[in-house]
Amino acid sequence: MFMRIDHIGIACRDLEEKIELFSRLFDLEVVAREVNEEQGVKEAMLHIADGEGGGSYIQLLEPLSDDSPVGKFLAKRGEGVHHVAFGVPDVADAMSKIGEKGVRLLDERPRHGSMGSQIAFLHPKDVGGMLTELVQAAKR
Repeated sequence: MFMRIDHIGIACRDLEEKIELFSRLFDLEVVAREVNEEQGVKEAMLHIADGEGGGSYIQLLEPLSDDSPVGKFLAKRGEGVHHVAFGVPDVADAMSKIGEKGVRLLDERPRHGSMGSQIAFLHPKDVGGMLTELVQAAKR
């Protein structure tokens, strides 16, 4: 079902500061920036590598407000890993198959994600405490 780790989402208070840190420490390059009003974040995607299943990234997330999901995460847990995202060939199909196994879906249907992707989140309590995202990359 999973083709790769698409990205690791990292919550931060200062997007520009973290871009500079990850670029300097790991020689990562920003390949996309976006403001996602629906999710309440400013984000940057830093490219790690490409493989047979597609690219892998670090996704840096700065909340647009304290009451957004990432803003609440920062208030409760501080900066750090927010979620892990797995690349799938068809997000709707993956949602159906995982839902049939009793995992609660936080999204009823796929929604817009970074770089034109389609995404859906799984309930962390059903996945060992880890917020998990399914990502169907945009056709390129």
